[in-house]
Amino acid sequence: SAKDMKHRLGFLLQKSDSCDYSSSQGKKEKISASQRLSQEEVRKWADSLENLIHHERGLAAFRAFLKSEYSEENIEFWVSCEDYKKTKSPAKLSPKARKIYDEFISVQATKEVNLDSCTREKTSHNMLEPTLSCFDEAQRKIFTLMEKDSYRRFLKSPYYLDLISPPGAGCGPENCKRNHTHTLDCNSNIISQCA
Repeated sequence: SAKDMKHRLGFLLQKSDSCDYSSSQGKKEKISASQRLSQEEVRKWADSLENLIHHERGLAAFRAFLKSEYSEENIEFWVSCEDYKKTKSPAKLSPKARKIYDEFISVQATKEVNLDSCTREKTSHNMLEPTLSCFDEAQRKIFTLMEKDSYRRFLKSPYYLDLISPPGAGCGPENCKRNHTHTLDCNSNIISQCA
């Protein structure tokens, strides 16, 4: 549920050595600086949707938010298009393009994205001879849709606000004995659950 996901994301904010849990007082993991997410990085996500979705953990948080709103097909389509544009082998273009089209654009698509009829028709025409840019217009439209709609709601949601909350807000006094700084552990199982 959305509430469970909010709590999971809250736990990501804590350094593993900043909280003493009674059940695990002995072993404490050390997290290197490269595995932490700073408040500054999280604040940059509010500058643009581009900053958010080009950051691995920002993308995971945004995807979790979209799942809570039952609209994850938009980010899944965008990510699939990004992956498609990295295709090196010309022989793989057509099957990959067909898979994306069938999953997100066709009338019977299981995860149909909201495209206007003109863009949908142009993309269908592009499928006759798929190129690396055959989804560019559709991807741009979905990006704009996310930027104007779900991205703005994400920035006002607990998924984002909990990540930029003041230090100390993510861990109750019953769990902590010392002050702590907010960090996000990329090794956490929770991130993979958000993805």
